[in-house]
Amino acid sequence: SALAFFVALERPFPLWSFVRFPPHMAYLLPHLNDGWSVDQAIVNEEEKLVLIRFGHDHDETCMQVDDTLADVAEKVKNFCVIFLVDTTEVPDFNKMYELYDPCSMMFFHRNKHIMVDLGTGNNNKINWALTDRQELIDIIETVYRGARKGRGLIVGAQGLLDQVSLLSVRVCTPSAAATAAAIV
Repeated sequence: SALAFFVALERPFPLWSFVRFPPHMAYLLPHLNDGWSVDQAIVNEEEKLVLIRFGHDHDETCMQVDDTLADVAEKVKNFCVIFLVDTTEVPDFNKMYELYDPCSMMFFHRNKHIMVDLGTGNNNKINWALTDRQELIDIIETVYRGARKGRGLIVGAQGLLDQVSLLSVRVCTPSAAATAAAIV
């Protein structure tokens, strides 16, 4: 077997060059494998925003989201930590957060759930494949700024075809959002 190892090293192409990695990047991001870990991630982070992707690593939508999250993780590491949670392995939050979609992203700051209004009607989470890296960075930055100021609801405008557009983002409190909705 040692001889086979040395023979393999003399091949024109390394053996590992033929190994194909999965198209998703879930293996690059930290996973939380039980309810206690999820609670601790939310409770113990004092300064940064906590983004948790609930779903399955094998789901197509989650693969797209995981790829985007892995790409932006390095850029937002100073103000946001990103975790992945398998909803089958950790079913503790499925009912509490209504995690019935294949993939959902939720934001937390200082042990508080931060709601994001992007015009879809569901303010608790983002439940579609957000694949535009710059839009995701903009959303994370906006949510962080609002959460740092103590806001519980971050309001943004929805663009065409369910794409998020943060051209006119305003951060407001839940009572101000209700007032704005009553005016419109």
